[in-house]
Amino acid sequence: MKRSRTIRLLLLGGMSASALTGCKPGDVRKAPITQNNVYTNDYFVAGVGYYHAPFRAWYPLRYNHYDPQQHRYFFGGQWADAPHQSIINISSPTPQAAELAEARRSDVSRGGFGGVAHGYWYGHSHWTGA
Repeated sequence: MKRSRTIRLLLLGGMSASALTGCKPGDVRKAPITQNNVYTNDYFVAGVGYYHAPFRAWYPLRYNHYDPQQHRYFFGGQWADAPHQSIINISSPTPQAAELAEARRSDVSRGGFGGVAHGYWYGHSHWTGA
C-alpha cells in the first residue's frame, strides 16, 4: 500500500507547528484575525462580535438578528424591516476590519501592562441601536 505524500506533509506540518509554537497541554492558541483568512456568517470573536460575511466586518449582533420588540432585523450595522438576503455566507474581512478585530479581541492573552480595549466595532455605519 502506497502512502499519500499529502498525508505525510500534513502530519509533518502539524508536528512542526506544534514544536515551533511550544504548545503545552491545555494551551489553546487562537489564530490571528487577518484579511487573508475567510470567515462564515456569525463567526464569533470574544470582545469583537459576529462576522457578517456579505459586509466583510464584525458587528455586535448576529447576522439577520431579529428584534421582536422593534420587528426589525439587524445586519451590516443597520436595522431593516426584512432580513438581508445574500448568497455570500463566507468571505475575507477588509484589512481595516481584520486589524480592528484583532486589536479588540478578548479571547487571547496579551503580555505587558493593562489589557485590550473592550467593546464592539460597528463597521462604517453609524449604528445607534435604534
